[in-house]
Amino acid sequence: MVSTLFLFFVAERSFAHEVVPTIADLTVSETGEVQLDLRVNIEAFLAGIDLDAVEDTDADDASDDYDALRALPGSEIAQRVGELVDVWNAHPLLQAGGPVTLTQSALTIPDDIDFELPRISELSLTGQLPDGSTAVTVNWPAGAGALVVRQQGVEAPYTGYLNGGDTSPEITLAGGDAQSPGAAFASYIPVGFDHILPKGLDHILFVLGLFFLSTRWGPLLWQVSAFTLAHTVTLALGALGWVNIPGSIVEPLIAASIVYVAVENLFQRGLTRWRPFIIFGFGLLHGLGFASVLGEFGLPDAQFIPALIGFNVGVELGQLTVIALAAIVLFGCTKLAQRSELSEAEAPVGTYAVMFRAVSIPGSLIIALVGAYWCVERVFF
Repeated sequence: MVSTLFLFFVAERSFAHEVVPTIADLTVSETGEVQLDLRVNIEAFLAGIDLDAVEDTDADDASDDYDALRALPGSEIAQRVGELVDVWNAHPLLQAGGPVTLTQSALTIPDDIDFELPRISELSLTGQLPDGSTAVTVNWPAGAGALVVRQQGVEAPYTGYLNGGDTSPEITLAGGDAQSPGAAFASYIPVGFDHILPKGLDHILFVLGLFFLSTRWGPLLWQVSAFTLAHTVTLALGALGWVNIPGSIVEPLIAASIVYVAVENLFQRGLTRWRPFIIFGFGLLHGLGFASVLGEFGLPDAQFIPALIGFNVGVELGQLTVIALAAIVLFGCTKLAQRSELSEAEAPVGTYAVMFRAVSIPGSLIIALVGAYWCVERVFF
């Protein structure tokens, strides 16, 4: 069982082609020419990957098609971009009283990207708005995953986060549609939560490592508090651009932090004096990891603080959900054991403490093995 779970996690990490949001910068000139500058995984769209339903492209039935496209040089992908633009125009992607036809004006497809990573291309689309247009809407197709729309060149620009199938509110060409503090706060809570559940497997395993230390809630509270305080600090510093450490350094250290907490669980039965301080240090690293996620699509300049707080709240809710689910599963297993016809020798299994230890020891071992694999992978591959 342990080996099966280990292979599952290893396969998921080492072959995953991560799904990332598409970024769209919207600019409208004084003559009514509209331009959308997109940062987009073109191969995923051409392959027909359902980006709403999966977190990595290998989980979709069209993954073989995606891999075949991903292996092609950028020059061959460029010849098929017109197919994607035609699909978006038929949807239509942009409206201003009626459909706005967009044409490709620029395209950059990098060729020097590791095959195991998504290839993010830069695609510029232009169109002409009808005379007298005062606003536009963006219609993002179902199955297209997340889209971040960022209005450029105006005061109080609109910034929005759309899921597949969503339509933006009317975006006033003159500006003034910046989110209110409350709206920015609320809109970034699900973004933070989503980074933990379901996308943040490394953070999930770290939080489970904290949970598996002791049956008592006090040690868990101390650890979670230290972790939360630390990653809040570096999340803010990273999002502000004041601290910037390459992912090639941060990601292996995050994996090492997972190994540490899991291994210590195997030999400790309670909170040591130094563990909260070590967890605080690890929290600083995880905060930098969270900041890199925000760096993929940025925060609205006008409501930076509310959006940052909303993202952090979403992260905390995700972590608490992981802990709550783990506790519910263990309590449920304990109740089922108590209702079973256990022999006298088996009776201790019906207590939470014994059930907890029966799960936490093999669970911590699996977490340590997965973390160790990631650490090696992130350093050498």
